[in-house]
Amino acid sequence: MSFRMNSVVHVVTTLAENTANPTNPDQNKDLELGKPDDTIDYMQRAQWLRASVLGANDGLVSVASLMIGVGAASSTMKAMLVSGLAGLIAGACSMAIGEFVSVYAQYDIERTMIEKGNTDDEDENKEPLANPWLAAGASALSFSIGGLLPLLAGAFIKAWGVRLGVVCAVTSLGLAIFGAIGALLGGAKPYKGSLRVLIGGWLAMLVTYGILKFFSAVLHVNISSSG
Repeated sequence: MSFRMNSVVHVVTTLAENTANPTNPDQNKDLELGKPDDTIDYMQRAQWLRASVLGANDGLVSVASLMIGVGAASSTMKAMLVSGLAGLIAGACSMAIGEFVSVYAQYDIERTMIEKGNTDDEDENKEPLANPWLAAGASALSFSIGGLLPLLAGAFIKAWGVRLGVVCAVTSLGLAIFGAIGALLGGAKPYKGSLRVLIGGWLAMLVTYGILKFFSAVLHVNISSSG
């Protein structure tokens, strides 16, 4: 009962203050929602943030892990280059298709909710619908940008050990940067985002290298030192 009385008193006080000090309608709406007008709406960033930052991280980890895994079985530069390029193209297409299907399902749900809702308030409270084409394009582009980093880093280095080291170093730097950017845009601390993404990327590369190295030894894959 005391909670309800305090709520009523708070509402009455707020209405009285608004009457005495009139403000613009948008500011009143923000106050009613309990949100100051200078607050960043991070939820509106969720669509492109997920499609771009996570796409770049996926590109980095996928292409780098594929190149390192192939490098565990073959020391040739061409093998790593072709495997990385194949992973880049296939991954970008896969990300675009998956994102398109996922966001289009969200778009259908939003359209259904609008059609079943109150049409009188639709124009006033209208929010942009999910854009599957934008999400698919952003996902494919960001995956390609992320995947290009390890691909270009190891494309022109002939020494096998140096090539693997450079790919790992460039990938780690890229993961740290993209992790920090994603955390900042999401309102979190950048070092936490970087650390999270780095640990995940290192584990992916380590597991891929270990499994491919094991199978190359079991299947007696010949490791050539040429080209």
